[in-house]
Amino acid sequence: MTTSLDRESRTAAAGPGVFRPAPVAWLPVAVVVAALAVLLFAFAGEYGYHADELYFRLLGEHGPAWGYVDQPPLLPMAVRAAVEIFGDNMWAIRVPAVLCAGAVTLLGAMIAAELGGSRRAQTLTAFGVATSTMVLSLGHWILTTSFDTVAWAAVLLCVLRVLLRDEGKWWLWAGVVVGLALYAKYIVLLLPVALLVGLALVGPRKVFRDRRLYGGTALALGVGSPNLVYQATHGFPQLQMAEGLAGTDGEANRAMFATNLILLFGPVLFVLCAIGLVKLFRVPEWKPVRTLAVGYLVATAASYLIEGGRPDYTGGLLIALLAAGCVTADRWAGTRKVRLAVLAVCLALTTAVQMLLSLPVIPKSTLRDFQIASMALETVGWPRMVQQTERAYRALPEEDRSRAVLLTENFGEAGALDRYGHGLPAVYSGHNELYHWGPPPQRAKVVVAVGIDRSRLTADFTSCKTVDHLDNRLGIDNPEQGVPITVCHGPKKPWRALWPAYRHYNAYL
Repeated sequence: MTTSLDRESRTAAAGPGVFRPAPVAWLPVAVVVAALAVLLFAFAGEYGYHADELYFRLLGEHGPAWGYVDQPPLLPMAVRAAVEIFGDNMWAIRVPAVLCAGAVTLLGAMIAAELGGSRRAQTLTAFGVATSTMVLSLGHWILTTSFDTVAWAAVLLCVLRVLLRDEGKWWLWAGVVVGLALYAKYIVLLLPVALLVGLALVGPRKVFRDRRLYGGTALALGVGSPNLVYQATHGFPQLQMAEGLAGTDGEANRAMFATNLILLFGPVLFVLCAIGLVKLFRVPEWKPVRTLAVGYLVATAASYLIEGGRPDYTGGLLIALLAAGCVTADRWAGTRKVRLAVLAVCLALTTAVQMLLSLPVIPKSTLRDFQIASMALETVGWPRMVQQTERAYRALPEEDRSRAVLLTENFGEAGALDRYGHGLPAVYSGHNELYHWGPPPQRAKVVVAVGIDRSRLTADFTSCKTVDHLDNRLGIDNPEQGVPITVCHGPKKPWRALWPAYRHYNAYL
């Protein structure tokens, strides 16, 4: 017997080979998006800045640029705009992140509608996307994945409309989105490449005869060309960055790939993604979009082999798989109350775990007793780090203070000193883009170094003394805990000769 729910979820065809999407359930989806925004803003001011946020703030403060060695220009400029509009605080720079999380949630529901999902399936998809570890994280912190994931979801929606509605005009819109996304993260190029490989392998291959596909490609390259020109005229620094990441983080990322993949959405949602992957191959009405499943496998394999094996790099494709899984789960549950209750309980339990992993829900005073693997731990202790560094600087004789500079191991330390420091000398670091802001001036004969390896310093200076170690006083074992503060005098060579040894390309951790 066919229920009204079945009839709603299995949309009728208007003619041979034409698939009709379901109407978007705007009201329930908007409620989910609004609830997500309220949740994210409620925790936006907790703990402290992530190192990446301090870095983006520092880059934006330094002025506009066409690009950087480790990223395109959009995020630093978005952070600068948020600071200008809302003030120089954590809540302000996280406004764009919240908007991105809301957009990804809405796009996920629209993808479910495009797959013929009912109102309940769309709401389930929106809830799943909004409560995933990935989206809670990119919505709480402004990260390179914040804008990038929005772009992936938007491109996937466009591709679905091409393949299911047979409306080739959406290739042009997909091209515009890819071109704009190049200003946020270059890895977005992996998405169209993976999808085109999928189309070549499983079809429908007739799309290769559509001139609008090539028009979309031209638009992507045209809109994103300033980024590509920057890379070409600066020796393709992104390739150097990718090599640095693979060298320092690749092995560890690959070893943790399966665990990180499950944690990216949480166990229950991961199962739904896996179901969606399988169903894209098996549901007859989804045959035109099997390229999404193949594309995910291709993109993930390429990321694993080339980019160091981080599953969040291709997390945008998981949104489409999750939408397919939620549509399938909705049809499986039907009107059976027991199945609906099981699904609701599973989602509630996984949501609680994902909030613990993604948001600063535990009081800072009790964090030492709950040091789970969470990015939130990395945000604790920046003001204290600055205080200790200031104290080491103030302890110098007046003559030494007048010729001193600060030198940090990473951009998080440099960004924190810029954000919280008062009356301190200039800060230098060899980390990523900050390397190009150096070297220190030749008059700098004294260095207060934070986190720099002692053997490096003793090789370059006539005398060095470790005067303190960073202590957040909360017992949190994060990357900055125990880092040495070292005061050095008398560089043995001119700074221009010393500076190349301090350059390193890698992520914060």
